Amino acid sequence: QGTGHIWLDDMNCTGTEADLSACRTSRTRPWGERNCNHGEDAGDVCSGNSQPASLRLVDGLTRCSGRVDVVYGQCWGTVYDDDWDLIEAEVVCRQLGCGKALSATHGAYFGQGSGPIRLDDVRCTGTEAALSQCRATSWGSHNCAHGEDASVVCT
Repeated sequence: QGTGHIWLDDMNCTGTEADLSACRTSRTRPWGERNCNHGEDAGDVCSGNSQPASLRLVDGLTRCSGRVDVVYGQCWGTVYDDDWDLIEAEVVCRQLGCGKALSATHGAYFGQGSGPIRLDDVRCTGTEAALSQCRATSWGSHNCAHGEDASVVCT
């Protein structure tokens, strides 16, 4: 059992939400409003699957340059360039063992992908070991087209 203030009660999630705040529906109580006690505290057990999503660079001039593709559900797809800058490029280069990021290119610089759109609004802090550890919209959720595919050039 926990102690202190109970912030969430009567949660109703579908399992597709990016975080608990997205679970709120008309039946869910506002933050901090509750009709329960710590005897109803909830918890979860994660799968422990900490393997980062695989990346590849496509259509670049070297193995360390190109459009960023990421695998999800055993299928490759693209990453979009909203908020894409050297911080995200640095994480990609690090994950692929390609040295430092020289540029984070926008607008499908290395050509448009044709597969599914996997990640949008990726925001890294720069300390992540893999792109899939960065914040982003839910897998497959996007508001863009392949003309916004993200690319990198690494050393």
